[in-house]
Amino acid sequence: MKKAELVFVPAPGMGHLVSILEIAKLLVSRDDRLCITVLIMRLSIDSKLAAYIKSLNDSSYTECVQFIDLPQTSFKQETKPMVFVSSFIESQKPHVKEAVTKLKQTRSGSNSPRLAGFVVDMICSSMVDVANDFGVPTYLFCPSSASFLRLMLHLQTLRDEQKQDITEFKDSDAELALSSFVNPIPARVLPGVVLDREGGTLVLDYARRWRETKGIIVNTFLELESYAIHSFSDATNTPPVYPVGPILNLKGEDSHVGSGDQSSDIMKWLDDQPQSSVVFLCFGSRGGFGDNQVKEIAKALERGGFPFLWSLRRPPPKGGVFAFPTEHENLEEVLPEGFLDRTARIGKIIGWAPQVAILSHPAIGGFVSHCGWNSILESLWFGVPIATWPLYAEQQFNAFEMVKEMELAAEIVLDYLTEYTDNQIIVTSEEIERGIKQLMENDSKIRKNVKEMTEKGRKALMDGGSSHFSLGRIIDDVITDSMP
Repeated sequence: MKKAELVFVPAPGMGHLVSILEIAKLLVSRDDRLCITVLIMRLSIDSKLAAYIKSLNDSSYTECVQFIDLPQTSFKQETKPMVFVSSFIESQKPHVKEAVTKLKQTRSGSNSPRLAGFVVDMICSSMVDVANDFGVPTYLFCPSSASFLRLMLHLQTLRDEQKQDITEFKDSDAELALSSFVNPIPARVLPGVVLDREGGTLVLDYARRWRETKGIIVNTFLELESYAIHSFSDATNTPPVYPVGPILNLKGEDSHVGSGDQSSDIMKWLDDQPQSSVVFLCFGSRGGFGDNQVKEIAKALERGGFPFLWSLRRPPPKGGVFAFPTEHENLEEVLPEGFLDRTARIGKIIGWAPQVAILSHPAIGGFVSHCGWNSILESLWFGVPIATWPLYAEQQFNAFEMVKEMELAAEIVLDYLTEYTDNQIIVTSEEIERGIKQLMENDSKIRKNVKEMTEKGRKALMDGGSSHFSLGRIIDDVITDSMP
């Protein structure tokens, strides 16, 4: 029988590529009737991507997964990330069409794989047009939660069918009833981009096109988001949802591009700490704080007295598209005077952090996190409770879900926002200390809930588990679609 070939179109940037590739690896390892071609859009500003792709080309599964670089195009960078990304992806559609046309030409033999469909990132939903040109279905990959997926489809319905102006929720005390949540959602935890007129228009246009896909693959699992996943069963004009998570890159996306010496030094320090004693503070690839906020965090850590490992980086410059944090050259300039000396026995401050390796270490007892969905899944996989400090994207919504809906996280703050706002609040040392103390309680309900969810997440991927079953359903659909 001919193999069925899927064309994967990840969004530009390393984070998007890493997530969607884990699904690709899972599919080809599960069924040898599948092969996958990944089309890579390169942004010149993403310096780590080349090293990561080289590592993939040297890996063991390249017989079933191949990578094609799309031509790099010079492109004017807008100040608003969503506007820039949307324009960039639109400009790539002719390149995607040309690459797939050439691919089909090389697959003309009687035993060559047959094109079965596209799998596209959430923000690449306009690629449905290209798949339609080839007469094949599109599957959407959602690297966020099922609840976030439901929220965006709900907001798109409010806008398009009920003619509601979503930007009116900005700075509002309103609450939204959402079928995927037991609790009403405060408008203050909505993603900042949907409250921005230009950015919100674009992302809700994406959401409208999600409805045109054949199915939506979500990086979650039934036991974690059962309420949200069941809410899709009575949703109108919505494709089937396949929860296949938790899908994680347990080697860590920085394993090929990070500093080996620094990582080794961190692990040695953790080896000397008691089990479950260390609070780990890390805020994602774009997370950094100004000097005043850094001092409040430092005061909280010193007063709290818990051993700490703090990934402290300089915030990215304002207004840059996809600007990333940089390392501090002199920590004493941003920390309270004498802090490093007074906490030398209990604390370690680092720059870049090998997050997966750290979370897997038995010394880690809690994780102060920006609440990116990947970080949430990693913490649950390793049984480490989170204290919430969201920064951007849908992280405020994730934090609310973890604290209020699931009781899987302690709250430091739910509505801290670094984008689409000129009103930057300072979280006080008292608030931070209170959240960390709750996080590090040994016998708390949160810790117990997290341990139970760890076990459920691992079982979901096993033979007979809910996500294992969902993945089988997708493969059956793809194989059926590939038949003449």
